[in-house]
Amino acid sequence: MERILDIGPLRSLVAVADHGGFQRAAEHLHLSQGGVSQHVRRLEAATGLRLVERHGRGSRFTPEGERLLASARGILAAHDDALRDLAGAHLEVTIGSTEHAAARLLPSLSAALEDAGSRTTFRYRIDRGARLREGLASGQVDLALLLNAADHPGAVPVGALELTWYAAASWRLPVAPDPVPVVAFDNPCELRKRALQTLADHGVPATIGAEATQLAGVQAAVSAGLGVALMALDEPPPGLVAVSDLPTPEPLTLYVCPRAGLADDVVALAADAVAAVLAGSGLALTS
Repeated sequence: MERILDIGPLRSLVAVADHGGFQRAAEHLHLSQGGVSQHVRRLEAATGLRLVERHGRGSRFTPEGERLLASARGILAAHDDALRDLAGAHLEVTIGSTEHAAARLLPSLSAALEDAGSRTTFRYRIDRGARLREGLASGQVDLALLLNAADHPGAVPVGALELTWYAAASWRLPVAPDPVPVVAFDNPCELRKRALQTLADHGVPATIGAEATQLAGVQAAVSAGLGVALMALDEPPPGLVAVSDLPTPEPLTLYVCPRAGLADDVVALAADAVAAVLAGSGLALTS
């Protein structure tokens, strides 16, 4: 029997990896969980290999499954690019942004991109910086707005973001040698790294007073007086004030980072739009 790796099952396999399981993959693909499971079984039948195995209450990829997953991403990218080229359809580009950057930057950016009159349709994905890097690698994200990302291939710098320390109005700087409690995002985070490095460079002892995965959590911890946080906002969040008696940090550079193979004109269009929005409005982002 001829062995064939069909596009539908390959897409299900990638969705299982990217969305953390069969149920979430099914929801993303608008299929039943049984349908996704059947797709994976078809791939196993075609390859003669076990691709996914039970692990506790969930499942995990076998080494053979991981190898096929890497190939599947390339196959799907080539398949989707070919369809767009042959159909002459408008290019759809997904721009990734952190959730707290979205509220400030994306409204102006989306309007600027629409005004550019491009045949490209832009969609948006909100996530943490580390997840956006993963999305670029997998092809789920076409462009990502990332801080201090000069290491990413093809990254285009679009502006420098000024950073400010914020604390609750009642917060007071500890008396040396007591360390300064810092409220930060979970690792990895460029703002967290810059905050601790700035204090260390000036000989100021510091400790992590609280951690959060979202901007709302950081601001809540700061409002509760648990410490000081470094953010790149154009105005203080409600209930917080700028702190001037800590070392001034160096700005962070914002980059527009493309996935491999994205057309240069699309990258340039997005980078120019982000740079214009930043330069014209003074908007600032956190990582």
